[in-house]
Amino acid sequence: MTQTTTPARPKRAAKPNGQWKIDGPAPLNTNEEMKAADNGLNVRQRIEEIYSKQGFDSIDPEDLHGRFRWWGLYTQRAQGIPGGKTATLSPEELEDRYFMLRVRIDGGALSTQQLRVIGEISTEFARDTADLTDRQNVQLHWIDVVDVPEIWQRLEAVGLHTTEACGDVPRVILGSPVAGISKDEIIDPSPVIAEISRRYIGKPEFANLPRKFKTAVTGHPSQDVVHEINDIALIGTVHPELGAGYDLWVGGGLSANPRLGERLGAFVTEEQAPDVWEGIVSIFRDYGYRRLRNRARLKFLLADWGTEKMRQVLQDEYLGYELPDGPLPDQPTEAGDHSGVHEQKDGNFYIGLTAPAGRVSGTTLTALADLAEAHGSTRLRTTPHQKIIALDIAEDQVKDFVGTARTLGLEAYPSLFKRSAIACTGIEFCKLAIVDTKDTMIDAVAKIEERLADHEGKLPRQLSLHVNGCPNSCARVQTADVGFKGQLITNEQGEQVSGFQVHLGGALAGFENGEATLGRTVRGLKVAADELPEYVERVVKNYSASAAEGESFAAWAHRAEEDELK
Repeated sequence: MTQTTTPARPKRAAKPNGQWKIDGPAPLNTNEEMKAADNGLNVRQRIEEIYSKQGFDSIDPEDLHGRFRWWGLYTQRAQGIPGGKTATLSPEELEDRYFMLRVRIDGGALSTQQLRVIGEISTEFARDTADLTDRQNVQLHWIDVVDVPEIWQRLEAVGLHTTEACGDVPRVILGSPVAGISKDEIIDPSPVIAEISRRYIGKPEFANLPRKFKTAVTGHPSQDVVHEINDIALIGTVHPELGAGYDLWVGGGLSANPRLGERLGAFVTEEQAPDVWEGIVSIFRDYGYRRLRNRARLKFLLADWGTEKMRQVLQDEYLGYELPDGPLPDQPTEAGDHSGVHEQKDGNFYIGLTAPAGRVSGTTLTALADLAEAHGSTRLRTTPHQKIIALDIAEDQVKDFVGTARTLGLEAYPSLFKRSAIACTGIEFCKLAIVDTKDTMIDAVAKIEERLADHEGKLPRQLSLHVNGCPNSCARVQTADVGFKGQLITNEQGEQVSGFQVHLGGALAGFENGEATLGRTVRGLKVAADELPEYVERVVKNYSASAAEGESFAAWAHRAEEDELK
């Protein structure tokens, strides 16, 4: 009897990832179709000529939910929609007829004139709203599309803009807030930031990337730009033969699939830096995964390629020359948030001011511009830690400046908890959010300080508290000592309430924590919003009771037993 065998079924071909250099440029999803149909930069003309004249109802849906982002505009959340509806309603049902407008501030550099214009726009067009973001931008709310051309005109008259503040584009370039003035600076990143911005921002060839692309550049030894969570970062270092330049990092990012960036081991000179930046963003554009939005960040390509291939492709296909190997930057020895009063290299002082969870107002910003000028300064910087710094204050002006700033709600000497508190926009305005963040954080910090008032000598030297309103990580919860990720939870009474999943022991490279690490989660550990102060008190006291001498909170949290973290 002859035995027949069933022929082996041929293997199914892998689905294309939408990599332009491998699969071709044909769009593989609706987002890619939208971008292919019309470059996002082109929507500005329609905003100016049609939508601002005919109003919200005239806006094409593809522009409203897509291309508007290329000019820093998102529809904000309609008021009164509870967090439980976030996942069940469509974007159209969640959105208001007003916009969040993000003012792009590359390197965080602002003149008092520019800050005053932002403040005036806030009071006239944004119901006096303003938030300092953790990417050195300022965000306004309640913007009506009819006012956008006037707002652009005012911003651009003083050298500001909203170009590519959102969207699948190169976002704002993070830069050291003390560039050019710090006594300890290795290299001033200002020329590199300015040249990247001049050459590439707002250019159509880089205005259709797989997803957003984040950049950080610093020459300060505190590594003050959260470089490990950017797509590309240039970190100041000194080559033994080539002098001061930059160490190249790529592939960092958080959100639902966090990954810390990695060194390529390459040294980059100041002159090479813009070309290297162009090479990395071009790799992302040409080889980045476009089929699935949740895998369309550079970190996924790096995970598959590895650092060696990434460097080789950069050199062979985009630079045309090899980069020299470079030294690892020295470990930071000080905090990188620049809070407080610090002497500049010219003998003047810069003063880092903390606003409650980054929340300010147009009135406050205008008053700060006036205050700085009254004390001889015309320059300020925003920071990646939701702070704002006044530069060039003479020594005899410092005390009065600090005291007057305090009356504006801006503190040069914040407490441990106020200093470290970062919160995203939250349910107040964000369509993705599930819980409130800003008010929750501000209220919680006040109560935490009250609860731990008699614990002063036992607190860690550093303790960052970050609150995020959804599973994304705009507030960097995975890199906080204590990070709270918003979700709905069920309390003991069986009621659904606002709460948080807790991440513990996250850290970026710093004087206190050593190397960067992502926070750990503890099984079943969820905290209701109104229980947040009690939880922080409990875990801080557990740290005080069992931490080794000099041990950071992050290090302790990673080795502690789960019972100590609940």
